[in-house]
Amino acid sequence: MAEDKGFTVIDKRGVSSDDGEKKTAEEGTKEQAQESQKQTPADESIFAELTFSTLILSLSTSVLVSLGELPDPLKNEKTKNLPLAKQTIGIIEMLKEKTQGNLTEEEDRLISNLLFDLRLKYVQAAKQG
Repeated sequence: MAEDKGFTVIDKRGVSSDDGEKKTAEEGTKEQAQESQKQTPADESIFAELTFSTLILSLSTSVLVSLGELPDPLKNEKTKNLPLAKQTIGIIEMLKEKTQGNLTEEEDRLISNLLFDLRLKYVQAAKQG
């Protein structure tokens, strides 16, 4: 029986630019990506760079909204959703466990402190009903 060695496809089609210069498809794609980055709306620059810390802070803000500590951004009113708060705290706990040993000292301190505060606020909110 013959062994199947597979094959490789290399796209060598030229992509024409506005000035008539031929480029490979890969070069054309890179250029298009750079063009689209230049055309991003200015309001996208207001968003902070996404890091592990901003992810954890975003999740903790979600917990505070679920606990009724902060108003819901859509309804602009404070409502409690304890099951959702508990689930989001669990997600943060899971992230802490799964990233253990891979975090910077600052990230580890941030997630530990936030978890402590969020658990305490959850218990207080659960007692109030």
